[in-house]
Amino acid sequence: MPASSKLTAALLTAALGTMTMNAIAATALSPDNPFARESTLPLKWPPLDKIKNEHFVPAMDAGMAEQRKEVADIVNNKAQPTFENTIVALERSGQLLNRATTIFYALGSSNTNPDIEKAQTEMAPKLSAHSDGIYLDTALFARVKKLYDQRQSLQLDPESLRLLERYHTNFVRAGANLSDAQKQELRALNEKISSKTTEFRQLVLKGDNAAAIVVDTKQELDGLSDAQIATAAEAAKSRGKEGKYVLTLLNTTGPSRRSRKRN
Repeated sequence: MPASSKLTAALLTAALGTMTMNAIAATALSPDNPFARESTLPLKWPPLDKIKNEHFVPAMDAGMAEQRKEVADIVNNKAQPTFENTIVALERSGQLLNRATTIFYALGSSNTNPDIEKAQTEMAPKLSAHSDGIYLDTALFARVKKLYDQRQSLQLDPESLRLLERYHTNFVRAGANLSDAQKQELRALNEKISSKTTEFRQLVLKGDNAAAIVVDTKQELDGLSDAQIATAAEAAKSRGKEGKYVLTLLNTTGPSRRSRKRN
């Protein structure tokens, strides 16, 4: 769960301290799933040639279960909070979930399909609840806050100090200081917002696709580059209009997904 946020998301609440190993094993990921292990490609690029639509939901479910266990281990650690056993441990948690969601979100915004849209609808509230279960966990925040309050005496290097401060800020902004009743209300609101946001994005995408222009001949595209014409031909082929050209509606000035994340 890097501080830059990937949580860009299975309800934790009390489950952090009570979920059993049997429940975690039930969501174990098949070794055949490309997300089951870290990529061996240069710069750890994902093996897109092996990733299929059906790999996403199992990987995200298993990733959430894995991170719940990792966070529970942090919370249940009897030792006093340290930068290493709390902040570094949080930073290292959720690797499987991050591998899956990074590609899932990228394809969902650039090369979606009905299967991915169905998965988005299913997973949006679960991922939202998962994120809330971490950021709204009272015992976990207590460990982070204790370190934050002692930060000047911990003799951290500037990068580590910044990471600690960033985590504390993220927890506070996510609602960690709210009352139990307020947290419950926030969870419900976040789940609803997540579902409605996904629904809205899918409707916008459908509108963009419906507004695409179908062109019958290459001559009508005079002035476009060969690359642009090839893209239009590929777009037509993907819509079952092989031999034609499709000019899709693109929003070239919209903010990137990264710029919209909590920082």
